[in-house]
Amino acid sequence: MIEIIKATNKDSELIVELGKQTFLESHGHCASKEDVHSFILNTYNKKAICKEFENAKVQYYILYFKGKAAGFSKIEINTSNKNVDDLNITKLDRIYLLKEFYDLKLGSKLFDFNIQLSKKQEQKGVWLATWVENHRAINFYMKKGFKIVGEYSYKISEAHSNPNHIMYLKYS
Repeated sequence: MIEIIKATNKDSELIVELGKQTFLESHGHCASKEDVHSFILNTYNKKAICKEFENAKVQYYILYFKGKAAGFSKIEINTSNKNVDDLNITKLDRIYLLKEFYDLKLGSKLFDFNIQLSKKQEQKGVWLATWVENHRAINFYMKKGFKIVGEYSYKISEAHSNPNHIMYLKYS
């Protein structure tokens, strides 16, 4: 019923399509249509995603529900953050679920999967950036034990940036 598969270069087009749709669903209202469109074109294209697969720290995973791609995640192992003193930490760079799957607890399963991956790679914790207006995500992360440790200006386009919280979960 639920399957989480490590993505490879051959999955880049699927990641592009999932990324475009999930970004629009979760952040499509965070800036002007032009700025959001520009961000999507620059971030979710096959060349950009394929380039990320060249980085040994980057790991993409695709979550399938009943055989249908429902979301994806991207983690970066051993990626520091100026707001976190710990070394050997993971950046949870992307975790997106298609809106049609929100109420099935699939996001939580994908999140837990990524935390276990991080721990297996001897990481001390995980950090992420989330838009300050994404209350659903912030509440989810707070329930998982994250603390807000800093702020970050997330560039959507040359003309627009969104304030983000830097959140950190230290493993016990």
